[in-house]
Formats: sequence, C-alpha cells, structure tokens
Amino acid sequence: MLSVLDIFRIGIGPSSSHTVGPIRIAKRFGESLRRKNRLPKTARITVELQGSLALTGKGHATPKAVILGLLGLEPETLDPNTADADVAKVYTDKTLSLLGEQLISFDPEIDLIFDYETPAELHPNGMNLSAFNAKGKLLRTQTYYSTGGGFIASQRQMKLPLKDDLIDVGPIVPYPFGSAAELLELCKSEKKAICDIIYANEDAMRPRADTDAALDRIADVMMACIARGLETEGTLPGGLEVTRRAPQLWQKLHSAPMSNEREQLFDWLNVYAMAVNEENASGGQVVTAPTNGAAGIIPSVLKHYCAGENCLAQNIRKFLLTAGGIGLLYKQRASISGAEMGCQGEVGVACSMAAGGLAAVWGANPEQVAQAAEIGMEHNLGLTCDPVGGLVQIPCIERNAIGAVKAVNAARLSLHADGAMKVSLDQVIETMRQTGLDMSSKYKETSQGGLAVNVVEC
Repeated sequence: MLSVLDIFRIGIGPSSSHTVGPIRIAKRFGESLRRKNRLPKTARITVELQGSLALTGKGHATPKAVILGLLGLEPETLDPNTADADVAKVYTDKTLSLLGEQLISFDPEIDLIFDYETPAELHPNGMNLSAFNAKGKLLRTQTYYSTGGGFIASQRQMKLPLKDDLIDVGPIVPYPFGSAAELLELCKSEKKAICDIIYANEDAMRPRADTDAALDRIADVMMACIARGLETEGTLPGGLEVTRRAPQLWQKLHSAPMSNEREQLFDWLNVYAMAVNEENASGGQVVTAPTNGAAGIIPSVLKHYCAGENCLAQNIRKFLLTAGGIGLLYKQRASISGAEMGCQGEVGVACSMAAGGLAAVWGANPEQVAQAAEIGMEHNLGLTCDPVGGLVQIPCIERNAIGAVKAVNAARLSLHADGAMKVSLDQVIETMRQTGLDMSSKYKETSQGGLAVNVVEC
C-alpha cells in the first residue's frame, strides 16, 4: 500500500508532474552517480525532455525544476524565494554544483534538450539523463518518468510486471485494499470508518504521532498558501499577463453584508481555490492534492468547512485521511497524471477526493463517502487538459474553483441519497481510466488542442 502522505506532497508550482517530478528525478540521477562512485568523475550532464515534458515543459517551469534537482534540492524543503536566483546563476555561469558537491559544466541552452520528436516510451512524461567525464566518455545514462502527483519511476520500474511491482513495496499493512469494494468491505467487517482503516495502515508505516504531525503540516501549508494567495496582487508570470483575481474577490467578500453569506457560498469556495492556484502558477509552495494543477480544490473545501476558528484538528485529519484514501484508489487503479488521463485525472480526482472527505466530516457512512467520491468524478469524466501557452493558468485556475463547488454539491447529494449506488466508485474509476486511454493526446497536457490552439496567447 502507498501512504496518504505520498498523495499529499509539499512542493512548488506550477506542476507536480512537470516541476516536482523532474526535481526528484534530477536529484535521484545525481544520487545514482554518487552511489556508483561516478560523481567525482562527472564533468557534464545532458537532460532530454520527451513527450509532454518537452511540449509544455517551458510553460510548466521544467528547465528550472531540472536545475534545482541537479543542485541537490528537494521540493519539500527548497526555498521558493531563492530558487529563481539559484537557477539564474546557473544560466549565467554555465556551471552548477551537482548535489552541492561536484562542479560540472552545464549550459541550460545546450544541455537541456526539448525532444519534440521522440515519443516517451512508457509514459507521456519521459526524461533521459546522461553523465559524461572530462573526455566526453559516457559514465551513465538513465530514463525516468514523472507519473503524476510528484511520483516518479525509473524505466526498469515501469517495465516490471504489475504482480512483481507490488512485491515488497512498502511495509505490510493490516488492511490492504485494491478497490473501493474491498475498502468498503473492510469498513463493514471491522466496523470502522474509512479514515480509521487508513489510520491503521499508516500506523504500520510510522508512529501515530508522526502521522498526525505530517497531516497537520499538510493542512498548515495549504492554509498558508491560501493566505498568501489572498494577499498577493499583480500579474502571473509566463507571458499571458493573467491578473491575480483572488485578492480583489477577497476584498469584495469582506466588504459585503454577512446577511448574504448563503448566497456567497460559491464565492468563498472560489476565492480560496483561486488563491491556491494563483500561488501555484507563480511557483509558490503548494501541496499536491493530488497534483499541483488541481491543488486548490481540497484546500478550498477544507478551509471553508473544517479549518475555521472553532474546528477541531481531528476533523481536519479525518478529511485528509478520507480524501487521501480515495486518492490512493485512483493512483493504484488508474492514474492522476494529466498527461495520461487529461484533466479528469487531476481536477476530477481532486473533486472526488474532496467530496468524500467532506462527506466523512459531515457524518456520512462509508457507503455515502464512496458515493460522494463517485459523484465527484462522474461529472468530470472526459475533462481535457489543454493549458493555453503550456501554462497552468487558463483554464486551470478557474477550473479549480468550479471543482471545489462541485465537490461540496457531490457531498450533499450523497447525504440525501436513499439506497445503494447505481454506479460504484470502482466503476467510475475504471470509466475514467478507459476514457483517458481513448482521449486524443492533443487533449492531454500537450497544448496541441482545445483552448490551447483556439485562444491567442498574447
């Protein structure tokens, strides 16, 4: 079993697959050179970006991510306020300190290669790295894949048969499940809520206090991201000249009479979600939930319903554990990569997770939680990923606002439902997977179709 802490990763914007993943890949490659005692011999590194990483990498800050990873930085701990300066120095000096230990030649204009022709073999987000000695002799070459949500895999891992890939991956947990049906059966037989099943599995991986601290840290980073987004005005980077809208909407909400609070429900959800995704678009610190492109939905719902002044930490943890458990199902049974599934695999999954988490906080039983998650995805099926200019701005920012509203409505509908579901969560996850496989690559984070070709960039 994966951990819910694998689903919620702290990193930087604008993309989990194009930014967080490549940071981790570049660092892993450097560490492989160290393990094989080739780091002291390395004089130069080249990086080839393939598939979606090439097609939308510039707009998603992939070159910056590669450099940060080669420098030995990690998404969870790097300082986004100094990252640009670190990268700019590499562009100026045409050298970098590999893992902070070995000074090598690295000219991003030459050594970072956007390979638009070679299709990524095993996943749309391919990345090949090669290290050379001072005489130009190849020391090591490796291909990796950024598989969505900050997850990465080597070529060898991707080629493993599924049955072998599941052997000895992570600790043995008391309640393993591979489907929503199995999860619901565990809830029934053990008389436990979904969050309790997930808690017990997390307990097999680390002490409960550490899990709680990590969940609280995730919530804190989400709330801090909202706060920054509500206060920071200006224009987003990248050339589209998109104006940050969250601060102005926030000011309007605070100046409006509270008697309109019910009518303003959508506005509160909208402003929180947009605040996060405007921060993400600017390269700020966010939490993959389950991806950066969909990072605003879960924090928006969490903020409005669970993180108020009188809310309990246990409700925040219940929300995140339940939402994270649902996210595990999508990761294990389908994909959370926009390059594989389109935006249904990002915003759709985030909407599904938030709906299930909120339903749990509202007192729903496990079946109702699963129904909320199913509704959240069912009405996002077929959602394309077609970012204008390859930037995570249009339609991504507004799409998170819409997704947050959908999630709340899905939770409400599940609580009003009477009787068994006609469509199961497993069925809708499989439908999403099949739809993603059938979807044209033009609509899967390549900016080759949809809004990306029908909207003038400047």
